[in-house]
Amino acid sequence: MTAQTHIVTSTGRATAGGFAVSFSAVRLRPLIAVLIASAVLLGVTLGGVIVPADVHLGVLLVAVPALTAAADNTCTTVSMTALACLGVVAVDVDDGLPSSPILPIDVLGLLVVCALVLVFRRLRDVDHRTLHAVRCVSETAQKALLPPLPCRLAGLEIATAYRSAAAHAHIGGDVYAAERVDRTVRMLIGDVRGNGLAAVDDAAAVIGAFREVAHRELQLEHVAVSLDAGVRRRVDQAGERDTHASERFITALVLEIPDDFPVVRVISCGHPDSMRSHGEDVDLLEVPQPAPPLGLGDEQTAYQVNTFRFEPEDTLLLHTDGLLEARDGSGAFYPALDRFALLAEDEPHYLIERLMSDLTVHAGGEVQDDVAVVAVRRRAAPSTGGADEDSHHAGPDLQTFPTDCGSR
Repeated sequence: MTAQTHIVTSTGRATAGGFAVSFSAVRLRPLIAVLIASAVLLGVTLGGVIVPADVHLGVLLVAVPALTAAADNTCTTVSMTALACLGVVAVDVDDGLPSSPILPIDVLGLLVVCALVLVFRRLRDVDHRTLHAVRCVSETAQKALLPPLPCRLAGLEIATAYRSAAAHAHIGGDVYAAERVDRTVRMLIGDVRGNGLAAVDDAAAVIGAFREVAHRELQLEHVAVSLDAGVRRRVDQAGERDTHASERFITALVLEIPDDFPVVRVISCGHPDSMRSHGEDVDLLEVPQPAPPLGLGDEQTAYQVNTFRFEPEDTLLLHTDGLLEARDGSGAFYPALDRFALLAEDEPHYLIERLMSDLTVHAGGEVQDDVAVVAVRRRAAPSTGGADEDSHHAGPDLQTFPTDCGSR
């Protein structure tokens, strides 16, 4: 699970908890297999020559081609099988069996095992190519649905991370987005209830709706009203073909950070409270009266805007409930606020990477829920240049993202 649980960060890298260790193990596995096969070949051959003739060890050489199954190519298996055949001939001749049917049977056994290894390796390679194609599609969908936020947006430094708990998956039901509106940055982080294609569909819809209404609505509460109405429309439409559609909803935080005032305005729609660091102090931005999740409201729902101080060098940590609900082997929840307090002085991209690595260790490499995390720091000298200062660059490697925000 560790090597299959991916983290996508806005630093231009795709990482995974324990991935580096797993990757090294994968690279070393063929070499280890060949070394063990060689040791077995040498040991059995020498042992077969040394021990008395009535102790026949040649049959054990069938382990040699079997052990090369972990090797990467056909040539290795064929070469080791040829050496094993020479070894079995040497052992059988030493045992006085050159004319016995045992010799061809031993050789035939080696050839059969070699053939089976080659056949199953071929089938494995086909599966690997299929999995690679599926993951390429998943990565493309990830880039379209949930691209990392800009490293810099007006007077803010931003870092993001997304971890999918599903094996071999890069996408799920956690969402985040940011839009520059006049002299304000509006942001969304949310968690779609459920999983599978329905959750991905809802996630794509709410991000698209946010990008539109963030520019259309002047008041933050009107943004929340429009998002809720859009989700309810989708639920009503889905109800015609899905009997469980009424159970679909999205918890969310809708925020705006103005350039000219050291505050952040927050509307909570049933979502976990964000965390804030200010100097050496770290606290929760607790919303006293959260609104219902998106999709569960109505025309009478009141969306209360809560205003908190957000001064230069302060850091906000937005997250989904996967960060809070990760458990260790004893069942203890991840102490997110305490860990954030230890890491809050780091630059956002380092904070995110260290936090996600720490989460992986706490959960033993098996996080059971999707996790999305966004760290936002206000610069000491907020820029007034507007959207021209947004940082978008293409990065290489596994996915196309903005380049490393940490380069200095």
